[in-house]
Amino acid sequence: MGPRGDRPKRRVFTAEYKARILAEYDAAEHGGRGAVLRREGLYSSHIVEWRRAADAGARAGLGPVSRDRRDREIEELTARAERAEAELARTRAALDLVGKAHALLETLSEGAEPTKRSRR
Repeated sequence: MGPRGDRPKRRVFTAEYKARILAEYDAAEHGGRGAVLRREGLYSSHIVEWRRAADAGARAGLGPVSRDRRDREIEELTARAERAEAELARTRAALDLVGKAHALLETLSEGAEPTKRSRR
């Protein structure tokens, strides 16, 4: 093993992977884009570089991608459904928390004795 044998290996991305990530990144909302990058261990510079290659017509950089309108629509709808499911989960968690707080307040109010006024 040479002096640089313990260095991390450079990652190589396939053309299909690049195209899939670009499509997912573009379909995601602003906050979801960072989640895509974190999940895949990518930097925004990857997206910039891959998009520049695609826009310049350098399909060799992305490889041949045969995508018809239905495939793109399915991907967009899938991403939209995932975002809706995440929103639903957050809403359910918030409602559960509000319900627990309400139950606690009811329990506390039932356990408290009414204030007695002293007569003079």
